[in-house]
Amino acid sequence: MGLKDYEDNSIYMSGPNVTEADIKVVIEMLRNGWYGKGAYEYVEKFESGFASWHNRDFGIMTPNCTSAIHLVLKALNIGPGDEVIVPDATWIASAAPIIYVGATPIFADVSPLDWCVTPEELRKKVTNRTKAIISVNLYGAMPNYSTIEDFCQETGIYLIEDAAESLGSTFMGHKSGTFGIASVFSFHRTKTLTTGEGGMVLVSDEKLDKRIRFLRDHGRSPGEFFNTEVTTKYMPSNLSASLGFAQLQRIDELIMKKRDIFAIYQAALRQIPGIRFNYSDHHVNNSYWCTVVNFDQTEYKPASDINRYLQSKGIPTRPFFHPLSTLPAFEKLGFSTPLGTNPISRNLFESSICLPSALNITKENQNYILSVLKDGLREIKVNA
Repeated sequence: MGLKDYEDNSIYMSGPNVTEADIKVVIEMLRNGWYGKGAYEYVEKFESGFASWHNRDFGIMTPNCTSAIHLVLKALNIGPGDEVIVPDATWIASAAPIIYVGATPIFADVSPLDWCVTPEELRKKVTNRTKAIISVNLYGAMPNYSTIEDFCQETGIYLIEDAAESLGSTFMGHKSGTFGIASVFSFHRTKTLTTGEGGMVLVSDEKLDKRIRFLRDHGRSPGEFFNTEVTTKYMPSNLSASLGFAQLQRIDELIMKKRDIFAIYQAALRQIPGIRFNYSDHHVNNSYWCTVVNFDQTEYKPASDINRYLQSKGIPTRPFFHPLSTLPAFEKLGFSTPLGTNPISRNLFESSICLPSALNITKENQNYILSVLKDGLREIKVNA
């Protein structure tokens, strides 16, 4: 594995796969990546390589995915008076940048199958103030992008694809990261490909690429020290980019490992009534960033009880994402929605858990998790 800590038998909820080959590239950067053209060498190599792998023309690395979304919204001139539709079922990072630019988040419910926003729900939420849709590929799933892109073209609304959790997933043979006017990724330590922290914007429009780069570095053109706007400082680190570039050389291996982790869980639990997993079908090939189990609420106790049970046995778990509209962060700003507005998002939170999906997990780890879960099915049943 390369790092000593990875060789213990502990079970972790999430984490990367870092090899000696990755470490070698990072050390090379530490030795030589500080001066002249080498100062951003790995940033540029990572940006171009990542964009090329996705068949996009331009990649712009950022400190994280949140800043990537912020830059896209700013570059599209979205601000006060505008509305941006975002799924209620996602992490706050998908929606927080809407607040940064002074726009209004509109929380849309999701499909009970793939947990992504639906074209039907978008039509319900759109108004004459809607400027953009941030579509989130939740836990590696992908929505019906054919219909969503048609809808956005018909209405003149920008589509931003949040692919933070879907590296390697495909919709009708097209990779996540290839939809909308811009796509964004996360390279947090929990993600399939990591830079420790980090993000990326992928675009195919040259003017948009230049605008995002301008906004990324204090409102200046590359190499100049003359600023024409007051903007953000979201420049990436050559050090973190070196790890990203190294991991990019193994991207297919990392994605396959995630699919293997999911396959073991699914094979052991798929015949048990009342249990569902991340969605995949003949249109969507899910890369399963994190394996999620959804329990039928008529048969099983709430997800919070199941999480507590597994954690009492030494198994780390995570809850499904809280609906954004129920978070105090948005309630304080007046952006919450009445109880019952987005019932599917709320139901998913109450009935789903995330199983350990770290890239260093072993089959022995997974077999232990599965044995504990199977043994505990009686205890987590509604009538136990």
